[in-house]
Amino acid sequence: MQGGFRSILSHGNVVKSAILQRMRMVNSPPLQPLVLKRFESSAAPARMEEHGFESTTISDILKVKGKSADGSWLWCTTNDSVYDAVQSMTQHNVGALVVVKSDEQKSIAGIITERDYLRKIIVQGRSSKSTKVGDTMTEENKLITVTPDTKVLKAMQLMTDNRIRHIPVINDKGMIGMVSIGDVVRAVVSEHRQELDRLNAYIQGGY
Repeated sequence: MQGGFRSILSHGNVVKSAILQRMRMVNSPPLQPLVLKRFESSAAPARMEEHGFESTTISDILKVKGKSADGSWLWCTTNDSVYDAVQSMTQHNVGALVVVKSDEQKSIAGIITERDYLRKIIVQGRSSKSTKVGDTMTEENKLITVTPDTKVLKAMQLMTDNRIRHIPVINDKGMIGMVSIGDVVRAVVSEHRQELDRLNAYIQGGY
């Protein structure tokens, strides 16, 4: 899977280079009048670059996810058993839960994932029913996070380099959602596909 992610990133760089090379060609002095004439009623090359490749952000993913991202994510408390947390993940078909402190403020304490369960319970032979979530979670100060303005390719690099599958989204008011590696990959693939379609349509337009 690591190789697949890096392949997408590498492929993105190839597409980006091809687009920029095409931009330089159409902006050269000898071709400028002809290009302006053909595209006078459509987007100019500069506009293509401005709104083109690598423009999708985490905020765009949250908008697509809708209610599943804007505060209604699943959570458990530090005092819940790991068994109950894993049962909740299974029931809702998710791979991670936000962990909140067991006090009145319910502030974020960390995150517990399927990987935490496998590495800290199964592999170590511990009992999931007698072990608290707070003893196995990834604590808040160790979380890798992104902001709504983070570009999806940057988020993918963070998740790939740190070998994580879920990443909280934080703004100045706290946590506003969570995205998975699946969310990020779909966004990157969609952006690449759209950019390839734009480039293909542009090339087929001729001179």
